[in-house]
Amino acid sequence: MTKTIAPILVCGVWLLAGCSNEPPPRSVREYLDNSILLEAAMVRCAENRDETRYDAECVNARQAVSLIEARKERTRHDALELQSQRKRDALRRTQRAAAEARRRAIADEERRKEAAYVAQFGELPPPLEDERDDDIGANAPGAVIPEVVETQNYAPILDMPLSASDGGNAPVAESMQTSDLEEVRRRNEELHD
Repeated sequence: MTKTIAPILVCGVWLLAGCSNEPPPRSVREYLDNSILLEAAMVRCAENRDETRYDAECVNARQAVSLIEARKERTRHDALELQSQRKRDALRRTQRAAAEARRRAIADEERRKEAAYVAQFGELPPPLEDERDDDIGANAPGAVIPEVVETQNYAPILDMPLSASDGGNAPVAESMQTSDLEEVRRRNEELHD
């Protein structure tokens, strides 16, 4: 009987050993899909690092954590890149608007100078292409040309000696040549004749 019990006992031990196999370690995918399972594994692995350093589940859990951190970093990087792109676009729009404003200011200044120059002669500047007909000349500067009044005679003024009596640094007319004075008198007389 002992002979029959021994093989039965050995078969029973093998049977128990075969039934008591632990489940295979969880994969990285399982940890990525279930965050609670990942957190529990990380807590268990952190309690005794020396014993669980090469444990398959702990290695897979650490790899899952690394993948999650990499995804978060990639998402953060993409968000920062998008924000930088928006800022660059806004800066370009601002620079284009500033350049356009400078160009318009220069063109307006040139038109103003031209209008002032043309207004000296009592004429209006030519209308711009984008101005409407009812706006032409509304804000254009105009010059009033005074009429020549011939009632005053400036000849006595030219006969007076011009010299600086206060000792200032004003130019003295005595240094003018007499031919220049005679020319001025002649022109004055021509005007009054």
